[in-house]
Amino acid sequence: MSDPSAVSNAAPADVHELEERLSRPRAETVAVFRELRGDVVILGAGGKMGPTLARMARRAATEADGTDSARRVIAVSRFSNHEARQALEAPGVEVASVDLLDHRAVRALPDAPNVVFMAGQKFGTDSAPSLTWAMNTLVPALCAERYAGSRIVAFSTGNVYPLVPVEGPGSREIDSPAPVGEYAASCLGRERMFEHASLRDGSPVAILRLNYAVDLRYGVLVDIAGKVLAGAPIDLAMGYVNVIWQGDANRIALEALGKASVPPFVLNLTGPERLRVRDVAERIGALLGRTPVFVGRESSDALLSETLLMQQQFAPPEVGADTLLTWVVDWIRAGNPLLDRPTKFERRDGRF
Repeated sequence: MSDPSAVSNAAPADVHELEERLSRPRAETVAVFRELRGDVVILGAGGKMGPTLARMARRAATEADGTDSARRVIAVSRFSNHEARQALEAPGVEVASVDLLDHRAVRALPDAPNVVFMAGQKFGTDSAPSLTWAMNTLVPALCAERYAGSRIVAFSTGNVYPLVPVEGPGSREIDSPAPVGEYAASCLGRERMFEHASLRDGSPVAILRLNYAVDLRYGVLVDIAGKVLAGAPIDLAMGYVNVIWQGDANRIALEALGKASVPPFVLNLTGPERLRVRDVAERIGALLGRTPVFVGRESSDALLSETLLMQQQFAPPEVGADTLLTWVVDWIRAGNPLLDRPTKFERRDGRF
């Protein structure tokens, strides 16, 4: 695995340092904020990525405008956790507790020329498919209507693509979607709602097909490391994956505000490396002094994305796959906390 890392190879020592790095903008991020004036609203900011992306937006705005910046960064979510609210408010992010399924509450949200949409549901689709469809299609429709004319960056997923041959280039943005399962189909529905709003209202939109973000507390590499440690079997059927450091995903998402267009700009958001699950597990096992246990065999296809467009349009990720793998092992060895939110990347039937 090659490594284009431009940051220190030392892993973050604790949660405070981890979140500082996850929310650290780069020069390109700040440059976009200098060009795009106005407030930023982040919808669905209470999930795994939202809090650090919101803090990065606040830091980028401050660096772009100076410490007396009057620009508002507003994080919108249910925010049932008081500590999560405080962690955002401390660096100057405003917090709005809103149920995005509530039409009237969405209409009452503050105006903003720049919007990042992160709301959605994946896990629980099998047991509550109607809620998944509501979160992944109805909520985008409501929010796109509320912010008609604003620049919108909307998170999607690489799951809208079919499984592709592992010997091929990976799915490209120009390829026809072919989602497997209700979750992936509803995510394509989300994209179509933003596409429709973009064409109807003239809203510049960027759609980011993400797979898979890693922040050391969760992610595909954390899932594999946990199984290696526990001696649990690692299914090789989904034999290859793409991953990206969450800090890099945050940066590119905010920089994509400057790429939003009519019709929408669509981007595969992931690392350029194609990782073989067996190789990752064996590398982690060597670092932890454990022998991985494997079941099944590698299929001829997998969920993989080509990143040529991302490489052309954005600066390279600052943390490469090899460094990220080492950081995950160091994090776990140090006894740092994990989120216990498996990605279920190994699922090939689209059921979550």
